[in-house]
Parts: sequence; C-alpha cells; structure tokens
Amino acid sequence: MPEITLGVVCLLVVAGLVAGWVDAVVGGGGLIQLPALLLVPGITPIQAVATNKVGAIAGTTVSAATYYRRVHVDLRIALPMAFAAMLAAIGGAAIASRIPAQAFTPIILAACLAVLAYTIARPQVGRENAPRLAGARLVVVACGIGVVIGMYDGMLGPGTGSFLVFSIVGLLGHAFLPASGIAKIVNLATNTGSLIFFVPSGHVVWAAGLAVAAGNLTGGYLGARMAVKRGSGFVRVVFVVVVSVLMVRLGWQMGTELGWW
Repeated sequence: MPEITLGVVCLLVVAGLVAGWVDAVVGGGGLIQLPALLLVPGITPIQAVATNKVGAIAGTTVSAATYYRRVHVDLRIALPMAFAAMLAAIGGAAIASRIPAQAFTPIILAACLAVLAYTIARPQVGRENAPRLAGARLVVVACGIGVVIGMYDGMLGPGTGSFLVFSIVGLLGHAFLPASGIAKIVNLATNTGSLIFFVPSGHVVWAAGLAVAAGNLTGGYLGARMAVKRGSGFVRVVFVVVVSVLMVRLGWQMGTELGWW
C-alpha cells in the first residue's frame, strides 16, 4: 500500500506544477511527474503510470481550453486525431503491465535523437504554418499519428506531448504554437483513454493523483498562457530543451539497465 505523507504530498504538488508548465508549452511533463510518483513509498510502476494520468488530465484540460480560446486550433486535425488516439490509448493501457518499459527505451531514445537532429538542422521548421496535406489524406495521416502516439501514451507516457508536437510540425507542416494547441487536445484524449482502463482496474492511487493534479492544473494554465504570449520561437526552444533532457534521462536509464555504470 503506498504511503502518502505530508512530505510526499508537497513533493507531488511541486512536481505536478513544473510538469504542468512544461507539458502545456511543448509536452514532456511526464519526465518530471512520473519519476516523482515512483518515489512514493510502496507504489508499483503500474500504479505510478496510472496515477500520472490523473495529474496529466487536469493540466491538459486547462491548457487545451487556454489554447483553444487564444490560438487558432485546427479542429479538422485535432478531433479525428484525438478520437483515434483515445482508442489507441485504451489498448496501450491494457497491455502496459505486460510489457517491460526497458523494451521501449532504445526505440524511444533513437526517435528522440532523430527528432532533435531534424529540429536543429532545420531551424525554420515550425516557425510558420505551411500545411502539407488536405482533405481525406490529412485526416488519414492525422489519425495514423494519433494511433501510434496514443498507444505509446497508454503504455508509458513520458514525452508524448513532445512527440505529438513534432509529428504535427514535421508531418503536417504546422508552426510550433498551433501544433501545441492541437497536441493538447489529443493529449487530453489519450489521458482520458488511459483512465478509462486504469480507473476500473483499480491501479490509480487517488491521494497521490489529486496532489499532482492540483499542481498540474496551475502549471498547465501558466504554461499555456506563456506559450501563447511568447509564440512559436519560444515553444521551439523549450521543445529542443525538453527532448534533450528526455534523451539524457533515457540514455542514463538504459545504461543502468545494461550495467554500463
């Protein structure tokens, strides 16, 4: 049984606040929130993954609403992608406890390296909207992105928002700011899909979940407002930083698992 003390609650609120800010700007808040949950005495990995979704859904709800009010969010992309991602996230959550996280680490690390290299090598990418697809083809590609990333979010989660933003920028041609707005709606759907499985299965530790949700809610609001105010250039810089941190964390984790240090 997880032990939720006052100190643990304070840690989770602070972690949720920072994670919510990062997640609202460019995604990747799970890099902060999930490790914090794993520090809770007695919590299991699957409980941490499930509880993380409670915190994340609070932040993505408020940030998605903020983006929608202040930035043009293309619902032709966001809604079908969100629906596909939600269904995929339910499937991902259902198999989360059966696949070891270390099996994904090398793949995710390679994907992060490719994303980072592409973003740095092409500094103009994501600065302006330059849609590459339209009509049925747009919907198909958007749904494909939703399925792949939704499945990953249901199984693990950290970095989901960043992968969504990069996919919308790189494959669909949107600028970083509107891409973040679309990503928040999709991420809200994936968190909902994950909880559709995790809540009935009893994996959520509600005391911990509500603590990170309180922080995430505030961080999500502040981060979304700052991103809208600063624009795509600011979002791009934060994106590069977050992906770099994700690479370092995953590289260290993989090295530890393989006994390199």
